[in-house]
Amino acid sequence: MTPQEIVHRWLRLVTADAELSPYLVGVDRVRLAAHLTESVTAALAGEPADAWGGLGLSEEQHRRIGDYLVGVCWAADLPEGRIARVRRAVAR
Repeated sequence: MTPQEIVHRWLRLVTADAELSPYLVGVDRVRLAAHLTESVTAALAGEPADAWGGLGLSEEQHRRIGDYLVGVCWAADLPEGRIARVRRAVAR
């Protein structure tokens, strides 16, 4: 699964979350998806990524978004080490 496919599925989960979706109102989703793709690509390479900065999310909401990403990565059957790198990068 490519980073773009991961982001597509990840963003669909976040958008479907009733508590998180209001944070996306008025957000340019094409631009957000491009930013998230860059972040996931960096994270998979073990580099820091600031996937959701600037949206005013609480720590709990940020954690839930990370959980959605991990779920997508598990479903894509990514190796555990790569999933751990993605989780760490997004949790920053």
